[in-house]
Amino acid sequence: MSIKTIIVYLSSLFLIGCSSGQNDKSIIIIPGPPQDLGWEFEQTPFWQDEFDYNGLPDPGKWGYDIGGSGWGNNELQYYTDQIENARSENGILTITARKEDYEGKSYTSTRLVSRTKGDLLYGRVEVRAKVPAGKGTWPAIWMLPTDWEYGGWPKSGEIDIMEHVGYDPEVIHMSTHCEAYYWVLNNQKTATRKVSGAITNFQVYRIDWTPFAIKGYINGQHLFTSYNEGTGYAAWPFDKRFHIILNVAVGGHWGGAQGIDDTSFPASMEVDYVRFYRMIPK
Repeated sequence: MSIKTIIVYLSSLFLIGCSSGQNDKSIIIIPGPPQDLGWEFEQTPFWQDEFDYNGLPDPGKWGYDIGGSGWGNNELQYYTDQIENARSENGILTITARKEDYEGKSYTSTRLVSRTKGDLLYGRVEVRAKVPAGKGTWPAIWMLPTDWEYGGWPKSGEIDIMEHVGYDPEVIHMSTHCEAYYWVLNNQKTATRKVSGAITNFQVYRIDWTPFAIKGYINGQHLFTSYNEGTGYAAWPFDKRFHIILNVAVGGHWGGAQGIDDTSFPASMEVDYVRFYRMIPK
């Protein structure tokens, strides 16, 4: 019997009844953590945006989260769908945070989402991007669940492919958050790396997402792993479809922890491409 067959068998086995005289007992079989089956990924993206057009982001691939609610982080910007905040030109998407009064806020920016237009359950996500400089900026490339099947944040999970805060230049963060492990508990699964040139040059940020783990890479170098413990959704809600988010926040609990330098604005994150690759089943 192959290892794969054993895993499938154990995963489908829930109860074994055993009898001893009048004492009937049930033995509950709890499968262990998933095994790494060495999943690979297709070589051609099944969903992508190369931004090889001019104007607003492609409405067939992108939508917007709009508003100035603070977004759970005390952020100071108002997210818009205006071309001044998100523009594709010369093969590059530019998301720009601007210092301007708008709808009661002092800054504008964009939070671009692929929700229901580009969703993924397991696979490779690759984004080539350059982050802005400036204290108070908080750019991110990240993923949220499309359907929130396990409940509101953090129960249904969050995958942070890249986060950067302007007061800590060129330090890149990768993380996952869930009910059992998230930033409020200060036990999120996370890793950081100083990336020389993150502000001045494009870098490739990537995750490889399988039933076994979410692994993060910068320019092909492994940085981060979040393993599936096999204990249920509280520690691993990452078995549902997610979508990608591109945004530049201003201030907030983390981004504004050391204040905001208004001379930094306008501040832009530039994105060369976003690509999704399917995982090859085993």
